[in-house]
Amino acid sequence: MGDENTNNGTLVVISGPSGVGKSTICRQLVEQLNAFLSVSVTTRPIGENEVDGRDYWFISEQDFETRVADDGFLEHARVFENSYGTLRQPVKDAIQDGQVVILEVDVQGALSVKKTCRNALLIFILPPSQADLAGRMKARARGEDMDNERQRLDSASQEIAAAWQHYDHLVINADLGQAVKEIKQIIDQNTGAKQ
Repeated sequence: MGDENTNNGTLVVISGPSGVGKSTICRQLVEQLNAFLSVSVTTRPIGENEVDGRDYWFISEQDFETRVADDGFLEHARVFENSYGTLRQPVKDAIQDGQVVILEVDVQGALSVKKTCRNALLIFILPPSQADLAGRMKARARGEDMDNERQRLDSASQEIAAAWQHYDHLVINADLGQAVKEIKQIIDQNTGAKQ
């Protein structure tokens, strides 16, 4: 999917450290902008508070590898011992239909998308503080062990450093309503989306 396919709609990529509130922000943006939210595919186990098809599509490693072989992903990566990917066709169809398309992906995925879709708008969500982020991660109840939680916190500083270098906009999620408002304004200013 090259830039020629982004002329009708707009591709907005939203990233941030684990637990920063990306999913909640994306769901609110979809509602307010009547946008299309691309639900990512993952091979990791479903979390206690998650819903298949809403938070992620939870599939097997074998199914994931089949889709990779069939070029079914716009981007895909291995993160924390699990695979994640964005299905190509639903995104392509929504863009061709003239919709604002929101992808919630990590930094690695965002940079991969930017290579094939140079007009994509990259927005990174920052936590108010490292301590706040740690508290949010614990509250998610995904059944992760201490090593995995520590690994996610350690990677947050690397993601933030990459965001300063590669993203178009950075927004602090100290107040959910304010963060959603700021991101909506950024999307409206950059895409001409209707308010």
